[in-house]
Amino acid sequence: MKKERIVSVDILRGVTIVAMILVNTPGTWSNVYAPLLHAEWHGLTPTDLIFPFFLFIVGISIAFAYKNKPKTFLTYNKIFIRSLKLIALGLFLNLFLPYFPFITDIETMRIPGVLQRIGIVFCISAMLYLHCNWKVIIGLSITTLLIYWAFLGFFPFPDGTLPTFDRAPNNWVNYVDLNILGKHMWKPDYDPEGILSTIPSIITCLFGILIGKVLMSYQNRKEITLFIIAIGLLLIGYIFSYWFPINKALWSSSFVLVTSGWAVLILSIIYFITDVLRVKFGAIFTYVGINAITIYFLSSFISKFFYLTKVGENENIHSYLYNNIFVHSFLSAEMSSLLYALVVVLFYILLGYILFKRKIIIKV
Repeated sequence: MKKERIVSVDILRGVTIVAMILVNTPGTWSNVYAPLLHAEWHGLTPTDLIFPFFLFIVGISIAFAYKNKPKTFLTYNKIFIRSLKLIALGLFLNLFLPYFPFITDIETMRIPGVLQRIGIVFCISAMLYLHCNWKVIIGLSITTLLIYWAFLGFFPFPDGTLPTFDRAPNNWVNYVDLNILGKHMWKPDYDPEGILSTIPSIITCLFGILIGKVLMSYQNRKEITLFIIAIGLLLIGYIFSYWFPINKALWSSSFVLVTSGWAVLILSIIYFITDVLRVKFGAIFTYVGINAITIYFLSSFISKFFYLTKVGENENIHSYLYNNIFVHSFLSAEMSSLLYALVVVLFYILLGYILFKRKIIIKV
């Protein structure tokens, strides 16, 4: 089988990173359009799709990268090293303050994070892919999602009270994070990338691996297969949500199914356009997708630096740029905030394009 890049996967990866940057860098968090915010607790917004989409694409990449890889120390070592790099980059972002290495908040430093979760999920998923066939992966995925639902919904706390799917302290996800991570969380009562919710996020990646195997298969009309899988996941996920609500913070089993369904559906559409019809589409996103982790890390690092570096007595770099360039009387507060985010996105698309043209690929 001729080896070639699946254009649709590169495009979806790039779109996901662009969306990550867009929702993470508004002009002001006080004025953001609702679709660009996460759901308060239960529910699903377009923003809630972004992180599971990325983990799903990590799974597809694993399927391609580790196909026929030997189960040797060298292969395992590469997996572990890459995982540790991702975790280290995430911890660095949590540690970072202006004029690093003068760190002042080590005692309350957040331990979890997006890159940390990607590193853990990548490592476990890659190892499972090396040692399990597709039937075992499907069985393991279904079993894990059902056990996760049963545990969060019915297993009593040590004091005998029954858990709920509500916010802390009445659910197991927050209970585990509060008792293990303590002050090292994103918010005092929960962390969206916490310990227990990392388990079902691995299943999101495993679904990506299974779709990767479909893309590598010899079958014709793969877009139809992808579409059927997408509809099946969406139906099952939305039906299951009546018993286990769709919730990103919990990374509920229904959230896994529904977000994976949307990912497969969008991928099937892009695949049909770019890989079947051969329509040149979305090249601008591939520039970002090729250096996805690098661009995401830089966007997070620079954004944090802008927020933490003072300009005068009452402003930082971020607020100074926003208030002096983007805030105007003829624009709504939400539009001003969105324009700031769009300019940031354009900057990183340009950076991706420059790296692409110079043939620079920074692998983490």
